[in-house]
Amino acid sequence: MQVLAGLESFLYLISSVMLFPVVAGLVLLTFWVLLYLGSFLREFLDRRQGVSTPLARYRKELTTALATATEKVNLDIVVERLLQSSELVQIKSLDLIRFVIRVGPALGLMGTLIPMGVSLSSLAQGDMPKMAGSMVTAFTTVVVGLACSIIAYLLSLVKEKWVRADMREMEYLTELLLRRRMNGLTPLAKEESGDALS
Repeated sequence: MQVLAGLESFLYLISSVMLFPVVAGLVLLTFWVLLYLGSFLREFLDRRQGVSTPLARYRKELTTALATATEKVNLDIVVERLLQSSELVQIKSLDLIRFVIRVGPALGLMGTLIPMGVSLSSLAQGDMPKMAGSMVTAFTTVVVGLACSIIAYLLSLVKEKWVRADMREMEYLTELLLRRRMNGLTPLAKEESGDALS
């Protein structure tokens, strides 16, 4: 029984020590969501004006690759690799927002359960003020974790649509410029491919 009591005390100590990292993680998560929301609004306004920064960057890289390529034989392989790497960058841009969607509720739940143990211990000792403080921490952490997750989920829905649209336009622009290069035509003028940047 003493061994079991020692193990329980050890686990209680670990959970108590984890409260600070969990709360700190939730604070950092909240700040990150606010920063991401700001960049999301900026991108939203840019796209309303027909400007897609990833697509414009890809068009520049593609034009440079086509201009510097010397062998027409391997040109399609070079362009395909550029397209795949650009699409991979687009997909990786969603990783952080997906991380927040998953981690927010987990941190919120941990931030709830850890103070609940302290609260129950305080209740057994009759320390009502300490119990009330622990309950406030417990409910606050779960609300913050869920709020971060919900906001991140809503932003990810729109962001994924943007990424899919950009990837579709990248493929179209790649095929168009590659065919013009293979046929010996000049690269597209900016105004001719304006629809690919919208």
